[in-house]
Amino acid sequence: MAQAFKRFIPMFDRVLVERFLPEVRTKGGIMLPEKAQGKVLEATVVAVGGGARKDNGTVVPPSVKVGDKVLLPEYGGTKVVLEEQEYFLFRDGDLLGKFEN
Repeated sequence: MAQAFKRFIPMFDRVLVERFLPEVRTKGGIMLPEKAQGKVLEATVVAVGGGARKDNGTVVPPSVKVGDKVLLPEYGGTKVVLEEQEYFLFRDGDLLGKFEN
């Protein structure tokens, strides 16, 4: 997995995230069918681009770093498959929020 990220670096203000796995059981232990599982809107940042470039040439650094847990929009993002693992690519400004530890 680490080798895939050495070869893939997001451009500009793009952020590569790995979504959390959906819950397959309820708190009571009942298995949920795939259609009943909700869309997971939380993810972990695995790679970050260098930042967006403004008109005057200055670079605005991304607001997240590798390892941050973020809240994603319900729709959007570009699916990327690296070494048989599924990731999503979002713009830094499209992320809805960051969870603090």
